[in-house]
Amino acid sequence: RWWCAGAAVAALGGGSGAARAPAGGGGAGEGGGGEPLTFPLVVNTWAFTDATERAFDVASRPGVPLLDALVEGLAVCEREQCDGSVGFGGSPDEGGETTLEGLVMDGSTMDVGAVADLRGVRDAASAARRVMQHCTHTILAGSRAGDFAHEMGLERRSLETPESQEMWHKWHEEKSCQPNYRTNVTPDPATSCGPYSPLETMQATASPVDERTPAHAPRPSGPHGLSGRWNPDIRQDNHDTIAMVVVEAPGGAVVSGASTNGANHKVPGRVGDSAVPGAGSYALSGIGGCGCTGDGDTMMRFLPCYQVVESMRLGMSPKAAAEDAIARIRRYYPQFLGALIAVRADGTHAGAVNCWQLTYSVRRPGMKGPETRTVDPAVPCPTDIGAPAAAGGPRAEL
Repeated sequence: RWWCAGAAVAALGGGSGAARAPAGGGGAGEGGGGEPLTFPLVVNTWAFTDATERAFDVASRPGVPLLDALVEGLAVCEREQCDGSVGFGGSPDEGGETTLEGLVMDGSTMDVGAVADLRGVRDAASAARRVMQHCTHTILAGSRAGDFAHEMGLERRSLETPESQEMWHKWHEEKSCQPNYRTNVTPDPATSCGPYSPLETMQATASPVDERTPAHAPRPSGPHGLSGRWNPDIRQDNHDTIAMVVVEAPGGAVVSGASTNGANHKVPGRVGDSAVPGAGSYALSGIGGCGCTGDGDTMMRFLPCYQVVESMRLGMSPKAAAEDAIARIRRYYPQFLGALIAVRADGTHAGAVNCWQLTYSVRRPGMKGPETRTVDPAVPCPTDIGAPAAAGGPRAEL
């Protein structure tokens, strides 16, 4: 599975729907220097290099399905509880329960399997694959998703640990349930843990939302109609989804997926972007794949990974496609925190980020081991809430 750059360009050079090689045949990573365009190629969010190496090892074995490499790579992070944001024992919800999300996508068949709000099973990526293999649905959610996974051979185990219970206890008892994701409810979620009921009146104002706005107040529209419905408490130190793309050969098969335990102290029942095809991950063989991390509630509204892959299909480079998708979100939510990885089937890859810094991992033949790349925001993060200038102009017509 070793291929040269010339073969990659040739494989993708024809047809109106084919991805186009960047002008001048630039190196992988679009400015990353002399990285060889060899295959198989594994790219995933963050410096979760054990997962990268495992996926690469499996993908390098002749005759092994590419989905095996994806699932086994994601599973490493689930077992290692990467940064506490993947796998069991992290991100308890309002009730103290840890739940998981996972998705796998085959870019050759466009088959997808996903689980959301998964309970009682620790193997989110494997559960997602079983959805793909053993039923014609795309997404299963909640406790019954766990029942299905158990029926299909996965072990039933608790997702809570002493550490996750201590995390929840401190949040609930010592921090009075701060921060949380409740809005437009009573009693005031800034001072109370509920139970909540809707506010009887909800009147939007022209004032932007900031950290001083009571959490129970109606979320207003800011200047230029910008929404206040984003999550300022999603940060790089508490929300590190693993999203992964594996490319078999130049112009060949592409698979992608994601795994996470979601937002810390989320409202029970929440479904994030990692379980939504086109939001948390997307793949199209012959073109490329994408992975997402960050404020999934905000980002999923734009299906950014679908947008990235479609833009690459239309000829954009990975960097341009990722920056374009981030800019579409930034026009409406200038201060959202999030990042994308874009991987084209010719072996080039890039990242884009808003209001934080992204590190992503890469592994391919010719490297001694996984390498990391760092991506900074293309534009400064605005300091005034609701500022529309970050995106450079009026809203996009999406």
